[in-house]
Amino acid sequence: MSTLETVDRALITTAVVVILIAGALLLVRIWRGPSMLDRAVALDVGAALMIAGIGAKSAYDVDPYYLPVMLVLAFLGFTGSVGIARFIAVRDRPVLKRDGTEDHR
Repeated sequence: MSTLETVDRALITTAVVVILIAGALLLVRIWRGPSMLDRAVALDVGAALMIAGIGAKSAYDVDPYYLPVMLVLAFLGFTGSVGIARFIAVRDRPVLKRDGTEDHR
């Protein structure tokens, strides 16, 4: 194995370790919250971490097969984030009282 291959493997291993640490911190953010929006953002970051992990595996195996899988996961993560954002926007919309003032809940 050449020096460049050794450096390549070391960098990919380091990337996987960073992805695992980020995943652990992500689980803490999902668990502790404090708001629903924080959890939604954490789930979106989780989709990005899954894509990064699959990309690291693809780079380690030198296999381009996983590119369409990563694209589909990116699309699903995006549409999921938009759906959650729309749900939170509708839920947090201010309600008009009878006297014309807004009730922010």
